[in-house]
Amino acid sequence: MAADTWRSRLRGDEGASTVELVIIAPILLFMSLLLVGFGLIVRAHGSLDGAARDAARAGALQRDYTSAMREAERAARADAASVCSGGNVSVQPSGDWEAGGLFTITVSCNVRGLASMGLNVTTFVSSTSTSPLDTYRRTS
Repeated sequence: MAADTWRSRLRGDEGASTVELVIIAPILLFMSLLLVGFGLIVRAHGSLDGAARDAARAGALQRDYTSAMREAERAARADAASVCSGGNVSVQPSGDWEAGGLFTITVSCNVRGLASMGLNVTTFVSSTSTSPLDTYRRTS
């Protein structure tokens, strides 16, 4: 009789779903956390694109190069502070400062992305934007 109960237990499907759940649940959880982390990186790219656009526009509206750089850096830091690790935002200008020219700003920083999930992965994100300088603007 004891041998019959062991054989019936070995042939039954009881508990198979539990074992499948125990195996699959951590994998699904890891994959969804990975998707969230990559979503944060995509959000950081979009935020840095906006920060570069705002910085280039703020700089292009100024009358001299010094105030243009100051305003561009202020605008970039204000926009990118929420996504950059430690608030470290790098702003690099390029282009000439002449009427009708272009004012180009590159904003870059390390983003939180996967690091916010406990993974020690730093992601460097950079974005460039260009804004035209007014041909008829007054300069000081």
